[in-house]
Amino acid sequence: MELSITNKEAILRKLEDIVGQDFASNKAEDLFIYSQDSGASIPRPVDYVIMPRTVEEVQKIVRLANKEKISLVPMGAGMTLSGLTIPIKGGIVVDMKRMDQIIEINKTSRYALIEAGVTTGILTAYLEKHHPDLEVSIPDAPPSATVTGNALIHGSGFLSQKYGNHGEMINGLEIVLPNGEICKLGSCCISDYWFTRGPIPDLIGLFISSFGTLGIATRLSIKLYPKDKLRDLAVGVFGNPKMIPVAISKITQIDLAEDITFFVQDKPAFMKGNVFLMTFITGNTQEEIDSKTKKLKRLYRKTKGSYMKIPEELNKFFLEKPMFISTAADYRKGGGFEYVGSFMPLGKIPEAIEKARDISLKYGISPTQVCRVIGKGHNVMFAASFSFNRADPADIENARNALHETNKLVLDLGGIIWKSELTGQKLILEKMDPNYKKLFNAIRNVVDPNGIMNPGNWEIR
Repeated sequence: MELSITNKEAILRKLEDIVGQDFASNKAEDLFIYSQDSGASIPRPVDYVIMPRTVEEVQKIVRLANKEKISLVPMGAGMTLSGLTIPIKGGIVVDMKRMDQIIEINKTSRYALIEAGVTTGILTAYLEKHHPDLEVSIPDAPPSATVTGNALIHGSGFLSQKYGNHGEMINGLEIVLPNGEICKLGSCCISDYWFTRGPIPDLIGLFISSFGTLGIATRLSIKLYPKDKLRDLAVGVFGNPKMIPVAISKITQIDLAEDITFFVQDKPAFMKGNVFLMTFITGNTQEEIDSKTKKLKRLYRKTKGSYMKIPEELNKFFLEKPMFISTAADYRKGGGFEYVGSFMPLGKIPEAIEKARDISLKYGISPTQVCRVIGKGHNVMFAASFSFNRADPADIENARNALHETNKLVLDLGGIIWKSELTGQKLILEKMDPNYKKLFNAIRNVVDPNGIMNPGNWEIR
């Protein structure tokens, strides 16, 4: 709905009444950063930004938006790179960063109950200080990424090889539905404890990767895990990508790894033509670490790879959590960075590596790909990265074209595009089972009859 200037000011006053003048705005200088993200998505105008502090304030915002028929876009840290927090049809960006309280750490049942604005940096630092024997899986993203935002887009992190993606680590959710009502999902809808999501009908999955189209998450229970005292890395180098599935199958068969990632890139020159397989191992004694390292050395050689001893400083860099492997992709002036994330069958990885490399070269982009094994090889997060110069429109268009072609490649190989931008969503919907689309659309129409929740995303016609 197009708002008149008079109506815009009246709505701003109502938003200020909910959260205070300091936390609601329609000023151009405040809205600018919310009209775009760090990727190559096209910027779009925003009408308002608001920063609630309580779930009651979120309820009032949603009810106002419903009454005025204004779009709402929930935002964690806005770091998806695929435009998911850029309003497609204008409206209000609901920035959740002020809801940043850690409500409970349940050490016995191993979960953290947190508000939606809690970042991975906040939670990790809190655990290190107060519960050093527990840890949470975090993504390879800046510490300002929110735990809830990442879990709700099927994110993954350094514990995902053992325990699955972050969506699978959710025990419970508190959601403000599009009508303003609060709904608790998981054991918390019955019990005082947010310890599991079954054995009742599991509705949490509806809110994972639905991109804020079904409501606004305000609280989340995420699983915590025992933390070993020591952590190290064993790097294998493979000249033939076809050996990667073989090596990973053997590593996961004997349950050696905490995390398995691998990457290919053409720069520096010595990396070109090789796949670097990084197996992260943990233990409580140096003997455990040494034993696992020896087993991995033998395994690499048996699968036609070699063990690579890396310098201590580089080893420390790779052991950092989060590990910013993606920084290696930025060889361009202008600092632009975009990537196709996807979930891929392990057996399709060699073909994905080769064909994604060809697409990068076609558009004059240095090939860079990063992968993470999820759930002991049941799934691989495959990402092809594209750097570009933000000051060069032609360079940006090249990145968008490479993104689109790689999205199509992912689907052709039987994979699924992860946290897909609008064009990627359209490709998915074209391929999706018609009855799946009908069911999702029916649920969405019932839950959000006025269509205020992040409209334009998962647009089924």
